[in-house]
Amino acid sequence: MNANADKNRSLGFVGIGRMGAPMAQRLLAAGYRLTIFDTNEAALAPLVAKGASRADSPRAVADAAAIVLMSLPMPDVVTAVGLGKDGLIEGSAVRIVIDLSTTGPQAAKKLASGLATRSIATLDCPVSGGVAGATKGSLALMVAGDAGRYDEARPILDHLGKQFYVGPEPGMAQTMKVINNLVSVTALVVTSEALVMGVKAGLDPDMVVQVINAGTGRSNASEVKIPNFVLSRSFGFGFALGLSAKDIRLCLEEAEHLGVPMAVGQSVRNFLNHAAEILGYQADMTEMIRVIEKEAGVEVRGKAAAQPKP
Repeated sequence: MNANADKNRSLGFVGIGRMGAPMAQRLLAAGYRLTIFDTNEAALAPLVAKGASRADSPRAVADAAAIVLMSLPMPDVVTAVGLGKDGLIEGSAVRIVIDLSTTGPQAAKKLASGLATRSIATLDCPVSGGVAGATKGSLALMVAGDAGRYDEARPILDHLGKQFYVGPEPGMAQTMKVINNLVSVTALVVTSEALVMGVKAGLDPDMVVQVINAGTGRSNASEVKIPNFVLSRSFGFGFALGLSAKDIRLCLEEAEHLGVPMAVGQSVRNFLNHAAEILGYQADMTEMIRVIEKEAGVEVRGKAAAQPKP
C-alpha cells in the first residue's frame, strides 16, 4: 500500500447519533481508522471500544483526517460544526468534507462556500434508508460536488450504500433528498389516514395493507413502515417525527425559493407540525397514526401486534 492510499484509510466522523453510529461502525468494520466527535460522550464509547479515536472538537477531527464525514440533525448544527469556532474549517489536515446530513440546499451552499475559502471541498451527500439501511449498508446516497473529489470518496461511500451522483454543485443533492422525503412522508400520512378509515369501516387492517400492496396504492409506507412498525404497534422505525417535519419544511422553503406551488406538501407540513406538538418531536415518525386514530376513535392493530398484558 502506498503512502497516499494508507493516508486515505484514516477518516474523521462527526455526529455519532442514530444514523451516524451505524455508518461509522461500518467504516470501522471495513478497516478504516476513525477519529470521532459527538457532544454526547456516551455515544462515542461503543466505537472507541472497537478502536476509534475520540476527539475533543470538530477541529481536532479535521486535524487528524483528510476526509471527514458528518451526520448531524439540523442545518444550524451543520453550519456551526463546519464553519464555527473549533469547527472543521480550522482543521489542518482536512481536504474533503462529506456531509451526510439533511440540511436543505441553502445550508449546503453556505457550508460549501465557507469551506472553499480554506480550499476544503464539500460533497453534499444526504442519505435515505433509515437506521436499518445505515446498519445494513443499503442506504441510497445522493451526492453532489466536484466530480474529482467524488471519485476520491466513492470507495468510502461504497460501504454505506448505493450512490447517485446528481450534479456538480453542493445543494443539488439536498434538493433531491428533500423531494424524496416529501414523497415518502406524504405516502405515510395518506396511508395512515386510509388505514384508519378502513378500520373505522370494519375492515381488517392486515387485509387492507395486503390489498394496497397488491394494487396501485403500494409504497414504501405500505410495504415497510406500516406492516413492520404500525400494525405491530412497535413504532420503532427509528426516525424522529420532529426531524421529518424539519425535512418537509426544508423542501417547502426551497420550493418557495424556486417559485413552485406545493399545496399538498403544505398540508402534509401542517399535519406533521400538529402531530409533533401532540406526540412530541422525538416520537417515532410512524406514531403519527396515533393522532388520526384518536380523532377517529379507533386503533389500528394488526395480527403482529403484541397482545395487551392482563
